[in-house]
Amino acid sequence: MSEQLTLEQGIREHLGQFSLHVLLVFATGLTIGSERTVVPVLGEEVLGVESFFVIGSFVVSFGFVKALLNLYAGKWGEEYGRKPVLVLGWLTALPIPIILIYAPSWGWITVGNIFLGINQALTWSMAINAKIDLAGPDQRGLAVGIDEAFGYTGVAAGAWITGVIAGQTGLRPEPFYFLTIVVVLAFLISVFLIKETVQLAQLEADEDHHDANLPFEEVLKRATYGDRTLFAAAQAGHIENFVDTLFWIAVPLYLTSQGLAIEAVGVVVGVHSAMYFLQIGTGGLADRIGRRPPVVVGMFIAGAGVLGMVFVESYLPWAVLAGVSGLGMALLYPNLMTVPSDAAHPTWRSAGMGVYRMWRDSGYGTGAILIGLTMQFVNTEAAFYTTAVLMFLSGTVVYLWMEETHPEFGTHEPSSPAPETPHGTSLED
Repeated sequence: MSEQLTLEQGIREHLGQFSLHVLLVFATGLTIGSERTVVPVLGEEVLGVESFFVIGSFVVSFGFVKALLNLYAGKWGEEYGRKPVLVLGWLTALPIPIILIYAPSWGWITVGNIFLGINQALTWSMAINAKIDLAGPDQRGLAVGIDEAFGYTGVAAGAWITGVIAGQTGLRPEPFYFLTIVVVLAFLISVFLIKETVQLAQLEADEDHHDANLPFEEVLKRATYGDRTLFAAAQAGHIENFVDTLFWIAVPLYLTSQGLAIEAVGVVVGVHSAMYFLQIGTGGLADRIGRRPPVVVGMFIAGAGVLGMVFVESYLPWAVLAGVSGLGMALLYPNLMTVPSDAAHPTWRSAGMGVYRMWRDSGYGTGAILIGLTMQFVNTEAAFYTTAVLMFLSGTVVYLWMEETHPEFGTHEPSSPAPETPHGTSLED
């Protein structure tokens, strides 16, 4: 295995490795962003797909595969270390551009998105866990904010770059040559430059604490329904991904149907994702004021931005409201993820975050089904209304049920004492 890191936490102390993980999560965002503008239009204009629900199927396959792999990525990260799981994630990305370039039918695009779901689950899960390992508890919110900011800036850049390339050349193959370069470089960096960080998480652990070394099944129960605060975070994460799904499926098709050029669509979608860069600030803000306030406010702002898009009819207002919804996501996204990170013992933090990320990213799948069916049997505008209403309802659940989890001044405690487990019990017992 790679050379051990100095057993001292802090972003400054591990700036080189932390920066490499920032670069890799940016590449993870570029990978998924490269599909955002081009692929839905490719399905409609090149592959002849007429059903909105069928077009949404590629997000369904992505969402459910990513959700399941998120669950096990956390477990594998505890068992085998962060680096092997990261390398495996980039290995699975290598076939994606080939499939997108040569796919003869929409079914092949759906298969490609299965690979994309595996890639995103493994690489992004390990990127965030490695940053938290390196940063330590005092900079946890900042680490998550930086991770999500650069990841979604990558999404925005990928959507914009491929939109520009498609506008100047064609929907394929040229946009996916760019994607090929990204995944090959990320794979090489993961193999040759990244070091293991799991030992830093072990440095935080108090093995005698009653919450240490929970069995994996107990972690799954607690993070899903056994703790009201963690349930509030999980359901909010599930619903907020409907917004991301809307910008993946409905927004490109809605805007092109309104006569907006593909390059301009790429800008609108990119503006939404670019606002996620503000997570550097919102994650650090939550280290000072707590996780709950930005999550509650963000749920309602994101829903309002989505709702407003159907009441305007031109390029600039669409871009502004896409930015408003992105601002809401920047407030809520990193801080929802920090909630299970705060609440978990270091011995099962990666697994606990994996459970949260499973519920969050299954929102891609259920969101794609709901949005696709709504577009198919009602109209495209109805998908915007539905997403906004669900965000408002989910935000209300967060307001009523989520307690503060900040490690210094949070009020959250586990809903019931954890069962006593023998010293040294592993997550696999």
